[in-house]
Amino acid sequence: MRARANAALPTLVLLAVIAGCAGRAPVGRDGPPARPPADLHRIPDAEPRVEPLRAGGPNKPYTVRGRRYVPLARDAPLRDLGGASWYGTAFHGRPTALGEAYDMYAMTAAHKTMPLPSYARVLNPANGREVIVRVNDRGPFVDGRVIDLSYTAALRLGLLGGVAPVEVERLTHDEIRSGRWARGRGAPQPADDDPAPAADGSPAESATGGWWLQLGAFRDDAGARQLERLIRAELPWLAATLRALDGGGFTRVQAGPFASRPAAQAAAGRIADALPLQPIVLAPR
Repeated sequence: MRARANAALPTLVLLAVIAGCAGRAPVGRDGPPARPPADLHRIPDAEPRVEPLRAGGPNKPYTVRGRRYVPLARDAPLRDLGGASWYGTAFHGRPTALGEAYDMYAMTAAHKTMPLPSYARVLNPANGREVIVRVNDRGPFVDGRVIDLSYTAALRLGLLGGVAPVEVERLTHDEIRSGRWARGRGAPQPADDDPAPAADGSPAESATGGWWLQLGAFRDDAGARQLERLIRAELPWLAATLRALDGGGFTRVQAGPFASRPAAQAAAGRIADALPLQPIVLAPR
């Protein structure tokens, strides 16, 4: 079992960066590889397949830091909203909860209660990037965090900078057998920070005149509304400019309009300084 000792995430505020681990002590300090392989952003998603859930073992109730966790013992849907962290060199090659060697370059993850093994869809609402990971480990045992990603999965989601909010959805065996898990999936999203086009696949422009900032893109309207409420609570100066815009299969949380690109960029800088978000500047039509 692992307990990650990263920054805590009170609401959305990021207090520190780089995921670490505790509980099963890492060998040395955790962090990124000194020389990561080239083109890691091209590593494909984990390919979902029906794998029998392990009886007992990694799916038995367990206790970490005095808290008891009861994993799901059946093939059932599970959805989480919360912080995502990642783990790297200190655990590379060490056993996961399933007994497999952890590979920080594979598309895997750790979850506290998801039945093992499982497959899950993880969405970064700050940039719209989405990946499929195989869940083969336990953690992160820190309040506010719902998933601990491999180095490569975090890179592809744009989360190497630290803990950030994500949406997590477990893929059930029925969804995998029927292929429903893949419906609506487009081409892989880039792992760079180019804001054009917007990371949710929409044109990099606002729906109305003026410059806008895109703060998140959700497939689930409830996630967008939650992000909007959290931003209003954390950044009162931005509250009056917020809106949630539906379209293209996403609900996008935006702020604006701003009179000029410099004004929008200045606001984006203030937001990024306060919250684990990477606002995308949307040009006026």
